[in-house]
Amino acid sequence: QVQLVESGGGSVQTGGSLRLACTASGYTYARHCMGWFRQAPGKEREGVAFIDSVNVTTYVDSVKGRFSLTQDNAKRILYLQMDNLKPEDTAMYYCASTGSFRAWVEYTCGPEESRYNYWGRGTQVTVSS
Repeated sequence: QVQLVESGGGSVQTGGSLRLACTASGYTYARHCMGWFRQAPGKEREGVAFIDSVNVTTYVDSVKGRFSLTQDNAKRILYLQMDNLKPEDTAMYYCASTGSFRAWVEYTCGPEESRYNYWGRGTQVTVSS
């Protein structure tokens, strides 16, 4: 059974930092896309940052230069370092995984939600001005 468990959310002031973590279990942590999505109240969920199993990363423009993805493959943990946080970053943050692709599948990682088969329950990030 695949599980993704997020942690690290909280409340900070503008300019502060948080580090989110997502621990994955139940599948081979390889040849996959991992991503962070967020949903603010009254808004649609949006993709934020994405990483593949060889650490190629993609960020949406609104977080470039402020957010950074890393992962510990041995521990199966994905991290999202968020610096210089702004009130508009306030949202529930969700970790997602495509699961492992077959060996012959070529893939790139991005914000298409339909590609992500597994989702965590989310962790709240609140940034106050």
